[in-house]
Amino acid sequence: MKMAQFEGIVGIDVSKARLDVHVLPSHEARQVANEAAGCEALIGWLKSLGVRMAVLEASGGYERLAAKALRRARLVVRVVDPKRVRHYAKAIGRLAKTDPIDAQVIAEFGAILPRQDRHREIVVEDAAREPLAALVGARQDLVDHKSCLEQQAAAIAPGPARRALEAVVAVVARQIDRLERRIVAAIAEHPPFAALAKRLDTVPGVGPVSIAAIIAWLPELGLVSRQQIAALVGVAPFDDTSGERVGQRYIQGGRGQLRNVLYMGTMAATQHNAVLKAHYAHLMAGGKKHKVAVIACLRKLLTILNTMLARQQDWRPRVATAPAPAVS
Repeated sequence: MKMAQFEGIVGIDVSKARLDVHVLPSHEARQVANEAAGCEALIGWLKSLGVRMAVLEASGGYERLAAKALRRARLVVRVVDPKRVRHYAKAIGRLAKTDPIDAQVIAEFGAILPRQDRHREIVVEDAAREPLAALVGARQDLVDHKSCLEQQAAAIAPGPARRALEAVVAVVARQIDRLERRIVAAIAEHPPFAALAKRLDTVPGVGPVSIAAIIAWLPELGLVSRQQIAALVGVAPFDDTSGERVGQRYIQGGRGQLRNVLYMGTMAATQHNAVLKAHYAHLMAGGKKHKVAVIACLRKLLTILNTMLARQQDWRPRVATAPAPAVS
């Protein structure tokens, strides 16, 4: 590997309290506090070294402050899956694990990313998106928690234990309803979000839950290619072929929480959107399994939405569709 590939890259290992950084090719390292002042000091130092790209692991949200500051400073920022970095470390025999070592491994991993992979992430900075994403994420967490509680309650006999679980379910349901009203208000109060929601709402079968998730978690929609959008959501198919064996294609990676929301929405959309309904029927007639067909319909839906936003157009189906109620 040529050293030129390492030029201007910093790997950042993120924890709640601090950032451990390692710069390539100079191998200079530093620790700063994971707070606004620490980020500003880090940016000044990185600029003096000519760093152009920063690679951070997703760290449960602790990476957001640094990533946002680095993007404001016009650095290319990649937030990568920690599992990918760990697999890389094992592959090169780097078994020791400390924060400084991890920062170096992250930098080296970023250096070998394909160039198109390094620069595919287009980030739309908007101060309103972060609180909206928090609301949408909290709602989805409560929906998942409510489902688990309902399953637990259904599995036990009627009595005090079951009534206690059902009481908690009722409380969670009220909080979900409250969050949904706040999400609607947050979108309505922000003109660009309101305009985007209005455009997405022209697509039959795409309802308020899916629309809110797209606005909060997919700012790249309409700005990148259909292949990149599919990869960002995690519905791009990968081959599984070796020698004469041809395995079933599969999906992985991407934004799992967004994919789960859109998967549920797409299942409903295949009943209310004539284009997706026809595509789903065609796939099932061809012998595809239900989940495979739904993911293919989701991929098609993302392609349609991406084209709509890129062209600044409302829904224009090739297949005539009758009005249908929106579903999430």
